[in-house]
Amino acid sequence: MGIFTIKLTDIGEGVAEAELTEWAVKVGDMVREDDILGAVMTDKAAVEIPSTVTGRVVWLGAEVGDTVAIGAPIVRIEVEGEGNTSPEDAAAGEDAPEDAAPEDAAPATARKPEGDDAAAQDVTRPEPAKPAPKPAAEAPRRAAPAPAHRAPGARPLAAPSVRLKARELGVDLRLVPGSGPGGRITHDDLAAFAEGGGVAGPTVRAPRTGVTEVRVTGLRRRIAERVSLSATRIPHFSIVEEVDMTELERVRETLNARHADRPRLTFLPFLARAVVAAVTEQPALNAHFDDEAGVVHQHAPVHVGIATQTPQGLVVPVLRHAEALDPWQAADEIARLADAARAGSATREELTGSTITITSLGKLGALATTPIINRPEVAIVGVNRMETRPLWDGSAFRPRRMMNLSCSFDHRVVDGWDAAVFVARLKELIETPALLFVE
Repeated sequence: MGIFTIKLTDIGEGVAEAELTEWAVKVGDMVREDDILGAVMTDKAAVEIPSTVTGRVVWLGAEVGDTVAIGAPIVRIEVEGEGNTSPEDAAAGEDAPEDAAPEDAAPATARKPEGDDAAAQDVTRPEPAKPAPKPAAEAPRRAAPAPAHRAPGARPLAAPSVRLKARELGVDLRLVPGSGPGGRITHDDLAAFAEGGGVAGPTVRAPRTGVTEVRVTGLRRRIAERVSLSATRIPHFSIVEEVDMTELERVRETLNARHADRPRLTFLPFLARAVVAAVTEQPALNAHFDDEAGVVHQHAPVHVGIATQTPQGLVVPVLRHAEALDPWQAADEIARLADAARAGSATREELTGSTITITSLGKLGALATTPIINRPEVAIVGVNRMETRPLWDGSAFRPRRMMNLSCSFDHRVVDGWDAAVFVARLKELIETPALLFVE
């Protein structure tokens, strides 16, 4: 048998270290060649660590959240035949975890001394004395079991008749231990609990205790770092404008009905098209600001970042060359990017390079937000909740589909006047959707 050490391989792009975000194995697990051992993250890209051999994991070189240098040993595997690590090197680098030893391993037996000293130095632990029996007391008819505090939100199992009886007695079934199959509460369980003093007038609710510690690792840590940089280094200012979406919604519904065989249009492709038109007139907003060099890079192509919520956290896949896409092409690409981002399969190229970003909370959105700029960009467009509101048209109040746009700007390079002109142009394009199709 030999020991094979797997090192963190070069991830490319000049990366010198990566953060360990996940272990897929533990010490003692058997793995095969090409099995995934864990994952690391650099910037926004997650990289899996495959096993290059078959064997048993004997050592893990880091914990989730640790930063590991490229080329550092990260896993050691016991293999058939010779490995690539000497026993001395393996022993020098191993810190066996506390739980590596079997839980039921017996302590080493101490050698008994010889002669008369044996009795005085006997290391055998004497059996603990049995406590004297307590005087018998009159037992209650049924002993009440200890209350069972179920996990928050867990619904106790019980028949409807048991639930009805519990309501009559004022008993919270979440406190009643169940002796039936799967923890089901029976009438006897309820009676035993009530006779043991578990009945109270108002429903008794168990207080919650404890604190759960959640380490900020992986993508969550990257988000925290990027947002902190944006918030501390960029002097934000925001403009909120009310926009009438009624005509655009009518156009969208008409196009979806007439072109049912094409990708279904949401509002995002139209908003992206409006952003393209607005920044074409104000190229200073389709830009990156290198604040260390003091240079603004104005981009001719419009690469629109689409902020997307995923199970791992917020990422920003990029709709590249939005200026060259029609609404259906944009809708198809936005859907593809969102699916890739949520599945964790988006590439680094798909998650970087945006020149201006759109962020939306959809139906969960509020009346207004103050979005944080996706550094090094200089502007971000926030989409808020759409709802029907009365709008005065000069003679009467009419029901209209209204929404607020919340746009933030980098005040170091964008003046308030330019930002106001940009937002006013977005409002005009959205409220008059025919303009979106005029070149």
